[in-house]
Amino acid sequence: MDLARPQGRPHRAAPPPGFDFTWHVRRVCGDMIARLEQLRHIDMSRVAVGFSQTRKAGSQGIYAAVTPLRFAGGGMHIVRRGRRWGIQRLYDAQGREMLYILNFYLPRFLDLPFREKLTTILHELWHIGPKFDGDVRRLGDRCFAHGTSQKRYDAYIEALVERWLSFDPPAAVHDFLRPNFRELSARYGRVVGRRVSVPKLVPLD
Repeated sequence: MDLARPQGRPHRAAPPPGFDFTWHVRRVCGDMIARLEQLRHIDMSRVAVGFSQTRKAGSQGIYAAVTPLRFAGGGMHIVRRGRRWGIQRLYDAQGREMLYILNFYLPRFLDLPFREKLTTILHELWHIGPKFDGDVRRLGDRCFAHGTSQKRYDAYIEALVERWLSFDPPAAVHDFLRPNFRELSARYGRVVGRRVSVPKLVPLD
């Protein structure tokens, strides 16, 4: 489950290319954004999509995460203990600067039931700030990530999933989310994708 080029003896046949998870999950995100008015502010060309391999098997732990590449209000720096800090810039191959990283944790994410995979994707997309300025969506000063009621937040995300499915998106877009990681690997030989390292805080002074 990596992006390394196949290695081995020259005379041996190259292994199958495998299933490009990050390309396919990006396509799901794009379809959700196109169909749901609540997500229209998102420009996926400035969202880096990657995966990380979980160290331990099992259902416990994080499934996906959005990392903002700006501070509150889209700020380029923050002051801590009298020093200014910034976040390392991240660019794609065309030179576009990324504002967010959307990472999925495999195989844990792919081992979720189909509906929970959709909920997880929408959950993370919803965290992207409505101004699309590199900051996350802030629901008040306290508990800004999910608001004052986790139950109400979860119900809202479920309603968005239901609405997206009501538009009958093409099965070719999301069918890869039905098998688990082992089944997908068996079908395509292996699961591959892009790895995106989370930029670090760097001192600006």
